[in-house]
Amino acid sequence: MKLVTPPRVSPQQFDMAMQAMAGVVGKDWVMASDADRDAYADAYAPGPQEQWPAGAAVAPASVEEVQAIVRLANEHKVPLWPVARGKNLGYGTAAPRMAGSVVLDLGRMNKILELDEKLAYCVVEPGVGFFDLYEEIQRKKLPLWMSVPGNAWGSVIGNALEHGIGYTPYGLHARNLCGIEAVLPDGDVVRTGMGAMKDNPAWHLFPMSYGPTFDLAFTQSNLGVVTKAGVWLQPAPESSLELVFDIPEAGDVGWVVDTIAPLKISGLIDQNVFIPSWLGKMVLKGQRKDFWDKPSAIPEWRVQELLKEHKLGYWQVALRLYGEEPVVKAKAEIIKAAMARNLKAPPVETWWHTGDPIHAYETTMGIPSAVPLQMSDWIGGRGAHMGFSPVVPATGKHVQGQMELSRKIIDSFDVDFYASFTIAGRFANNVNMLMFDRDQPQQIETMKKLFNALIEETAKAGYGEYRTHLGWMDRVADTFDFNNNALRRFTEKVKDALDPNGIIAPGKQGIWPSAYRDQAKEGRA
Repeated sequence: MKLVTPPRVSPQQFDMAMQAMAGVVGKDWVMASDADRDAYADAYAPGPQEQWPAGAAVAPASVEEVQAIVRLANEHKVPLWPVARGKNLGYGTAAPRMAGSVVLDLGRMNKILELDEKLAYCVVEPGVGFFDLYEEIQRKKLPLWMSVPGNAWGSVIGNALEHGIGYTPYGLHARNLCGIEAVLPDGDVVRTGMGAMKDNPAWHLFPMSYGPTFDLAFTQSNLGVVTKAGVWLQPAPESSLELVFDIPEAGDVGWVVDTIAPLKISGLIDQNVFIPSWLGKMVLKGQRKDFWDKPSAIPEWRVQELLKEHKLGYWQVALRLYGEEPVVKAKAEIIKAAMARNLKAPPVETWWHTGDPIHAYETTMGIPSAVPLQMSDWIGGRGAHMGFSPVVPATGKHVQGQMELSRKIIDSFDVDFYASFTIAGRFANNVNMLMFDRDQPQQIETMKKLFNALIEETAKAGYGEYRTHLGWMDRVADTFDFNNNALRRFTEKVKDALDPNGIIAPGKQGIWPSAYRDQAKEGRA
């Protein structure tokens, strides 16, 4: 990928900035060749990767080097795009929102600084991945479990900062953050919460602060660069029981949610409950051409055939309970009785006890895996995916309505309908997975138009996305329109006060600093 410099920065000025940064991190850790820029491009880009080009990348190894790089970025007016490991697949990976930004690659900062067995927390740098943390816990034989997203290839901190979701009782990852260290846009360092007091041992234990609590202000944010954070972990339970229910009809999702959500809110179910549709299972069994070899969406009659052939329900609910066996048994009986009011077939039950082996692909037990990446091979070619992910209240009425709305829109574009819901208590996260071949321009154009239609029509119904791809950050931000987008205007005021040069991640989540607000129309998908 050829060099694209940030707005109002000449190639000569950009080269001077890179030389200055090399003086901080060493020349081997400034990546500014065409091949380097390719490596930081969006591997799943819905269109040309050149639409979101990095100017270069720089990889610091310490908080002090991050501070120095941020100060140089201010001096040379070169914006930075921080990434933890750059594995944000489907959302832009490591590519920057604004063309020419320098990717601040924090992958070298990969230390596990604390791992506390008694109080069940860790302190990690952004380069620590889920597999890294899992292997360290196993190496030390600690009775601790993690919460992992479906694809656990990325960073523990990075996923939490992007509001990632897992499927254990600790499945709201941003909520597990407790005590953050961040470099501010002027190069200063701040520690949130109890960490504002030097050497306070409760820094990663008490989730509030004295005064305002800013931990979540650094999530999906361009107000600073997070360089370490505390993350709460789950104490390993004595036993666990999985109850798997196959739900026969698409329209059953309403009663399923009305059954599960009250049990989740009451605390009887403590995990985030994942409800994938049938296609979520089929993508692991082969490619689309193995089951339907026409370009049109798989028709309903063929869907019904596949369900019978592979003994699948339209939805699957895999509930997992954790704790002492008598308590788990009692909870299971209540859940089975509740589900039996609408479902005759009993669940498949699988027990686990301390010392038993755990299946290598078991997200509800905190085992990291990259198996779900296989979905990208469903279409064939250079497979890719994006997720359209609105949040709705966890009631059958809202979930059923959103499912029918998204299905109607997706059907109108003649695209396979692949939906899932995660019930996290009072809300449900609805991911509509859209898979395509990057070598097929018509598929890409269809996906763009479909994504725009989903955003527009879903916003009309009153629902908003919680996370999205680079190319739609501004469009999604536009839908949060109360009082003339008051929240965005408020965040822009904070941004301009902290970052007058607009150095940190301009355009992230639709928040543009005044220095680059004229760029907001560029780079939209």
